[in-house]
Amino acid sequence: MTTTTTDAPPAASASIPGANRLIALLVGSAFVVILNETIMGVALPELMREFDVPATTAQWLTTAFLLTMAVVIPITGFLLTRFPLRAVFVAAMTSFSLGTLVAATAPVFPVLVGGRVVQAVGTALMMPLLITTILNLVEPARRGRMMGTVSIVISVAPAIGPTVSGLVLNSLSWRWMFWIVLPIALLSLALGATWVRNVTEPRRVRVDAGSVVLSALAFSGLIYGLSSIGESATGHTPVPVWIPLVVGAVALAAFIARQLQLSDRALLDLRVFATRSFTVAVALVAVSMMALFGTLILLPLYLQDVLGLSTLQTGLVLLPGGLTMGLLAPVVGRVFDRVGPRPLVAPGAALTSVALWGMTTLDVDTSRPTVIALHVVMSIGLALMFTPLMTSALGSLPQQLYSHGSAIVSTLQQVAGAAGTALFITVMTRRTTSATADGTPLVDATAEGIHAALMYGGVISAAAVGVALLVRRPVPVEV
Repeated sequence: MTTTTTDAPPAASASIPGANRLIALLVGSAFVVILNETIMGVALPELMREFDVPATTAQWLTTAFLLTMAVVIPITGFLLTRFPLRAVFVAAMTSFSLGTLVAATAPVFPVLVGGRVVQAVGTALMMPLLITTILNLVEPARRGRMMGTVSIVISVAPAIGPTVSGLVLNSLSWRWMFWIVLPIALLSLALGATWVRNVTEPRRVRVDAGSVVLSALAFSGLIYGLSSIGESATGHTPVPVWIPLVVGAVALAAFIARQLQLSDRALLDLRVFATRSFTVAVALVAVSMMALFGTLILLPLYLQDVLGLSTLQTGLVLLPGGLTMGLLAPVVGRVFDRVGPRPLVAPGAALTSVALWGMTTLDVDTSRPTVIALHVVMSIGLALMFTPLMTSALGSLPQQLYSHGSAIVSTLQQVAGAAGTALFITVMTRRTTSATADGTPLVDATAEGIHAALMYGGVISAAAVGVALLVRRPVPVEV
């Protein structure tokens, strides 16, 4: 595998014509589809009014999206092994485009949820596809730089979702959140049908139906249960939270046992966890995603319910952090290629912890610049962590495990994001309810709840600082 000698753009294998163009297309497509994961949150109040549904029903726009991702992502390792890259890309973008069209034209709320589900199928396929392609095209010495670009998709797209929706809703209907995305998705589909090359060698492997069923029960049960914990704190849940959590946990145990039994025929090859670098890095990625999604759900609530900002103002306050993460990601990737992960991950974990502890001081009198500064510091810390951790985790695996490693990382990101959201929202809700019952005004009670939730985030992030010292430069296994 050879590389070009220029510095920009990041070099992919010169043996594959148009490799850089292919990766650029995949990155752009992945950014668009991942953006939709968090774009609906700010629009929920307007949707509740238009479709006359309560908050518990409206939340299914996000919950259904996450559940679909949880079911589809675990089978992407099989799909990327069995089918050509081009076929998977076309299927992903076709599904996403169709879902976007259905959502934009939805006459009733169930149709809108259905559109989100179809969108999520395409979204679930795209990230493992992008990561597997990069691992196959880019030599180890240059992967950090390229994975820095991938980090923009993983971290910045969800982070700026509320900003984008706030800007759209300030002057247009919620439907334009889909109409604006649709032509971009269709353009990506058309270009992909022409440009995407089959850079992997498909292998005829059988899928184990039992594993598919168990993974669907395990990951959908866990994510639904975790997503329902915060709602249960208010006493409004369609089913007791412990039911999906128990079903998910039991199914997960059975799924793991079955994968170990199947070995080479596993739906998700758990041999990736035998690699220490992969296990440590993935654990820290999970903690980072908990912090990112937890604060993404708390800060908008704080800005609107405590400081009284509008949706547009909230989006603009959160924008500098998202932009900072995006600008730093490629730089961090280049530095990683020179110095390895630990000099970046350890300071990143420390900065993230400092920012979360700083956020515990937020109250009704905190100024907007203070919130922006703390969010930017946390974004810098996460930017220093995401690229080195992703590259260390996946770069330490043998080539035949790339697709399984990327599917596992993507799955754990979803579970960790749901867990972070559940933890933060549950603590906030319980503390707010308790303070309100004691006679504290609602605004002050909400501020107390957010303070309590961020205390938990600070404790988790402090533990991550110690684990960050265990990260090592990956030693790729050639097969």
